[in-house]
Amino acid sequence: MSRRKDRERYQRLKQQDPDYAGFRGTTATPTKASPAMESVVCSGCGRKRNVPADTLPADRSSYLCVRCQEEGGGAGVDAGGLPEGR
Repeated sequence: MSRRKDRERYQRLKQQDPDYAGFRGTTATPTKASPAMESVVCSGCGRKRNVPADTLPADRSSYLCVRCQEEGGGAGVDAGGLPEGR
């Protein structure tokens, strides 16, 4: 919408309801902050993943992504637990 149309709409809604505070309301701050993200390489598939920092294990080299966890330990993991080809 154009600015003029926005102003006209706001005036029309304000006339209908004097307590109308506008589209964003009286507070324009977000209510939920997103967690801090960190990049880590999955030890199963070797892909780089963005993960919430509070869910990372102490040993970052042992991190498995959700996909590898669902597949049972990781796609491309050899018998020694290391990614194949490494």
